[in-house]
Amino acid sequence: MLASDTTKSDGDLLAGLKPQELELTTLDLAQSGITVDGLYFYKNTRQDEGEFMSIDLLRRSFLQLVVDHYPMIVGRPTVNSQGQAVIAIDPANLCLPDIAEIHIDHPVDAFMTMRSNMSSKESSNNENVVRFFDIRRFYRESGVSRLPRATYHKDHSAAIIRVLRFKDSEYVALAYSLSHVLFDGSGMMIFMNHWAEYARHLHSTGNPDYQLAQPPVTSRTAMQKYFDSVEPVDPPFIRHFKENVPPLPMEFPANIAPVLIASPDLPTYEDQHLMHFSPASLERMRQDIDKSQTVNMALTALCVQAMVRANTLVYTTPPQISYVVIAYDGRPRANVPPNFIGNISCTTVAPLPTQMVVGSSYKELATAIKEYSSMVGSEYTKAVMHTIETNLGLLYRASFTLCNSPQTSYFGLTALRYMPFRTVDLGFGPPEVLSFDYYVKEGMARMYPNYQDGGIDLIFNYPDANFEYLKQDVDLAKYADFIY
Repeated sequence: MLASDTTKSDGDLLAGLKPQELELTTLDLAQSGITVDGLYFYKNTRQDEGEFMSIDLLRRSFLQLVVDHYPMIVGRPTVNSQGQAVIAIDPANLCLPDIAEIHIDHPVDAFMTMRSNMSSKESSNNENVVRFFDIRRFYRESGVSRLPRATYHKDHSAAIIRVLRFKDSEYVALAYSLSHVLFDGSGMMIFMNHWAEYARHLHSTGNPDYQLAQPPVTSRTAMQKYFDSVEPVDPPFIRHFKENVPPLPMEFPANIAPVLIASPDLPTYEDQHLMHFSPASLERMRQDIDKSQTVNMALTALCVQAMVRANTLVYTTPPQISYVVIAYDGRPRANVPPNFIGNISCTTVAPLPTQMVVGSSYKELATAIKEYSSMVGSEYTKAVMHTIETNLGLLYRASFTLCNSPQTSYFGLTALRYMPFRTVDLGFGPPEVLSFDYYVKEGMARMYPNYQDGGIDLIFNYPDANFEYLKQDVDLAKYADFIY
């Protein structure tokens, strides 16, 4: 069991850190102002002595892991004397993490929407209900106006951890927010599982000393060497934006590092919605659309076409073009260590004429999106890196275009369905319910697993008015359960 050591401050526990720098890549810098985050609900089914999800245990294991393997978490982004963008770790000026707990004077079910559990297959839940956390209701009614976000624009805020304890509830929530400059989604899951290893060891032994079986690769050197040998291609979406989006009335400097490091935090989008797809509805959807397609691709085609119909009703005219953006993990596509934690994800952008989207069958649409997705590889990623370095204005222009408007329809998907959330066991069992705080950009969606019934949850940023029309879409309503 954990022996309490609350007398040591965060600074004391981080005393072993040495001055050092972590060089940042172009893909790291491109994530400035964005966070990686999560909100996991753990159920207390044990009769262990001591506090469930002890804040002291979480704090000590987190800080020990930082000292041993992740010192960049307490560093600060800067441009060094050689003009390189780095995370500088200065023991005299650490960006200390903010780890605390919040007591909510309401039961957790006050913020949960319940549905009957129609599937016991692949379910982790012995109950006959499936719970969905409604983040919008939580902010309206809990007394918590917002959970803090990681930022480099305030001191001691680059890593935020919150433990949420609810009144008379066996559920405890863990919320985290860290800078996307340090990790992509897969890298963050490597970190979270390493933290879980440290916490389990500390919980069972009381000893903070621990050796990871597979330590992280934090240095960007392997990635940089690999991409130095890659020849970029000419992605269709780069050509599309060059030809169709007017230039910005400004020039960017040759060294973009200071510009990106100084970028303001991107605002989060609060018109967030949740759709649930049960295992039975997913299989029925795949059979109806195309048996040869993956569930992810079939669901993407369904949402893209439904959104064009909803936008047409909202704006009373069809959009001219529909943008489909899908993020892919670059690790399987590049010769870098699997435990590399930096940013190596890349996106495919499919600019599809609206007439093609609405005039195609779902099978044809899924096939067209898949063709664009198949282009994503190391050469494609290198081209995106080159564009960031040499034509940053083009990507700024593109970001303004990727939205839902009278002219454009936009669906951006991050598929987290196969992320190892269940292994984030901090010594008290795996998470039962997964959720997210508000995140950036309208039109973006996150797909993640529902462990309670084996289905899929889709958290979706979409204007409330548009979403009302989306809920009325006959095809989408065949498969989706609209939670909020």
